[in-house]
Amino acid sequence: MQAYISVIERPFKYQPLNGRCIYFIGIGGIGMSAVARILIKEGYTVVGSDIRSSSLTYSLEKMGAKIYTKQDGSCMTSETDTVVISAAITEDNPDLITARKMGIKVAKYSQILGSLMKQKQGIAISGTHGKTTTSAMISTILKTAGLDPTFVIGGEVPDIGGNSYLGRGKFFVAEACEYDSSFLNLTPQVGVITNIEEDHLDYYENIEKIINAFGEFASLISEEGLLVVNNHDNNIPIALKRAKCKVETFSLDKSSDWRAERISTINGTNKFRIYRKDNYFGDFSLRIPGYHNILNALAATAVCTFVGVDKDTINLSLASYNGANRRFQIIGIRNNITIIDDYAHHPTEIYVTLKAAREFYPNKKLWCVFQPHQYSRTRRLLKGFATSFKNADKVILADIYAARDSECEQAAINITRLCEEIKNSGTDVQCIPKLNDIINALLSNIEPGDIVITIGAGDIWKVSNELVLSLK
Repeated sequence: MQAYISVIERPFKYQPLNGRCIYFIGIGGIGMSAVARILIKEGYTVVGSDIRSSSLTYSLEKMGAKIYTKQDGSCMTSETDTVVISAAITEDNPDLITARKMGIKVAKYSQILGSLMKQKQGIAISGTHGKTTTSAMISTILKTAGLDPTFVIGGEVPDIGGNSYLGRGKFFVAEACEYDSSFLNLTPQVGVITNIEEDHLDYYENIEKIINAFGEFASLISEEGLLVVNNHDNNIPIALKRAKCKVETFSLDKSSDWRAERISTINGTNKFRIYRKDNYFGDFSLRIPGYHNILNALAATAVCTFVGVDKDTINLSLASYNGANRRFQIIGIRNNITIIDDYAHHPTEIYVTLKAAREFYPNKKLWCVFQPHQYSRTRRLLKGFATSFKNADKVILADIYAARDSECEQAAINITRLCEEIKNSGTDVQCIPKLNDIINALLSNIEPGDIVITIGAGDIWKVSNELVLSLK
């Protein structure tokens, strides 16, 4: 096990026994809830805690899970066989303290995900950006092909049943997160690296350690398997030195094994032509905008071709793919005002999302409401954030959403500093810390024909949802 990984005393081992009780601390998280759903389907008794209820926890309760909205240690029982924690749970969590005192086995979410993947043929999608969309595309294609895959995705995909599904087929598709070196607990036969950039610097410290972790991930792909990578990422070739498997590349030019040429974009629909090693593969279309999503589709096409899906099924699946929630999701159109929500929280993600919005709505006034996620990310990537909003006509900044941030980190940066940096880059920006005040400001200033896009990994989605209701 690598030095980056926090060692758990007694790793979780998959034991498909009905009635076995698994307790999730932070069960409302997108990954935790996904694995909990699969374990319920497997016959486990699932219990969990979270500080707030959500659509994900409500869904789990309907499936039979018992969920508490407190984490004071009082709900842990001696019947609990294993406690599951995400990387966000710290040792001072009262539920975790109680579990330790009771001698209950503790496992990380990623360890359980890895144990489940071992039962099938794993397909793991990694990268700083694009993991969720690429995972969703692959899962959609495999499901359309009748292969009934199991999948765990870091976002809800309504067309295929949400963020996870227990299938009867041989494939297990998993979004592989690099934070806390979580993806090193997986054992995939097929892997994807969409890109490698600076992120999660509160854990990795620098880009060299990030690349090293991706190199370890590359080494996990079985020798008979396939690793699909972005050919235009400068950091990926360093990570590839550790790979023992076949590698295929994708990009938008002729230097790659898989490439695409965009033919047109009409009303947000991308039409593009795919070539495989300079041989014509087919004409494809996507309902979701942006060059970055064509790249995601190329990666999904390469993976699904390798596992035996025919190109007509891939074409049909991509043409009907409607996207994941919070990925350029149109929340509503009211009074000729379009409200969109997106999960982007890294400078590159923000830039490509707003670029796609500008291409989709070339002559519209584009409002961007951004909520930075983590004080540490905001501070370390400050210069990148400053230049990410050039495609927006007006930017409103909400206060920074704290996640895993120490008091020291919270004192080191504030929203005013970010506002100044964005303003110095030539972007029209206004700082309105509170979400309710942002809603009121928008209602007073937006006009028919305008586009409003809320961006961030925190709770900024509340602004778009409330705006739709208010305009209605």
